[in-house]
Amino acid sequence: MLHDTMYIWLGYLSGSVLYARIFSRLFQKENMLEQSKDHNPGTANAFMYGGFWCGLLTLLFDLGKGFFPVYLFVLYRAPSHPAPFLAALVIAAPVIGHIFPLFYRFRGGKGIAVTFGCLLGLYPVLHPLFILALCFIFFSSMLKISPHFYRTIFSYAFSLVIMIREIDTDAIVLGFLLISAAVLIKMITSKEERDKLEVKLLGRTNPFLRDRRRT
Repeated sequence: MLHDTMYIWLGYLSGSVLYARIFSRLFQKENMLEQSKDHNPGTANAFMYGGFWCGLLTLLFDLGKGFFPVYLFVLYRAPSHPAPFLAALVIAAPVIGHIFPLFYRFRGGKGIAVTFGCLLGLYPVLHPLFILALCFIFFSSMLKISPHFYRTIFSYAFSLVIMIREIDTDAIVLGFLLISAAVLIKMITSKEERDKLEVKLLGRTNPFLRDRRRT
């Protein structure tokens, strides 16, 4: 049985493995990330520029590298009720590792798929996973926010607010707070080109934002 702090290192080192880069080489798509706009070693670019199998394997492994460290901690250590901040670090460690990977000079991806993996690792507690998924669905369909840069920020921010109100476990809320902070830092410091914010309600563009773009 691992010591509590070892789960943090396990999660961070697991997150530091960038499977988009590994599978791009296996599928002979070495220039995949250079072809993308944001050069992000994540699932979306693996699908778009690496093909279906490259994208699928990247998705599964990115989910897995977040899931297993958290799930093992929940299975073996959470019943002993460790300090909330320690448990929060375990929850956030794979995402932090993906964003700031030790094996790639701390230049990683955005950590979205890994976030879902970490929240899935909280099983049987799945409310945080559903909250984040529903926020992404809401801001992708009902109130569509474009581009993806802003949609991600809104989804994480609203998910955090909902979790603060609805989730009673301090470690989970604090863990998602750390995840959101890491993702936000990555998004803000990213050098990708950002189109102007556009909001559509059920497919209709917000007239205020549309008029602002014309001025």
